Amino acid sequence: MAADHAILNVDDTFTSQINAMTTDKYSVLLPTYNERENLPVITWLLARTFTQHNIDWEIVIIDDASPDGTQDVARELQKIYGEDRIQLRPRAGKLGLGTAYVHGIQFATGNYTIIMDADFSHHPKFIPEMIRLQKQHDYDVVSGTRYKTGGGVYGWDLKRKLVSRGANFLATLLLRPKASDLTGSFRLYKKDVLLQLIQATIAKGYVFQMEMIVRARQFNYKVGEVPITFVDRVYGESKMGASEIVQYAQGVWRLFRTI
Repeated sequence: MAADHAILNVDDTFTSQINAMTTDKYSVLLPTYNERENLPVITWLLARTFTQHNIDWEIVIIDDASPDGTQDVARELQKIYGEDRIQLRPRAGKLGLGTAYVHGIQFATGNYTIIMDADFSHHPKFIPEMIRLQKQHDYDVVSGTRYKTGGGVYGWDLKRKLVSRGANFLATLLLRPKASDLTGSFRLYKKDVLLQLIQATIAKGYVFQMEMIVRARQFNYKVGEVPITFVDRVYGESKMGASEIVQYAQGVWRLFRTI
């Protein structure tokens, strides 16, 4: 009887988690610039993942005036999936990653928000585990990490791996945020938490992701991590350059002095 009771408890917990998932809505904020090849693939994968797990969803595409026709592709996707599932919220030009989220969250109708890259480097298959972990511990933020057991990076050369590791080491040494992957951009937030973090975060470029986690710890938000595998973009070119690396180092130093 004790064993049966234990099985029932496990089943009840699993069922309650699934039911909670079905009553919530998840808004994916997807910043894009020249992603016409990747956008249909990532949209299909997201739609399939959410549908298979009976999760209510929408995708908010924040395009920075891509000259390659990304917005035309987005409009076609609206015809396929419906405008209630795919929102296109373009901007006038390249205004920075942080401001893209500021822009996109205005239109998000879900009570949870997922941020990720559109270039297929973040696979949607990790989203159900992020949701499950968030529900289990009532985390305010769940971050996908490349640097815990089960996670990894594929498609990067040694130089880029060293840059990423070095960036995380520098921020961890100076800021002690108790997180293993500060530069990752695959995260799940409670919407109200994301709104407060965005308002508090000063950086608007690639430093944005790191500062968001540092601010989360500053405000005593609960942060969980799910190991993910990061795969370098399938189509297009990386937008990370030397200027972003310099900005990151400056951002770490600024936070060290002010927090």
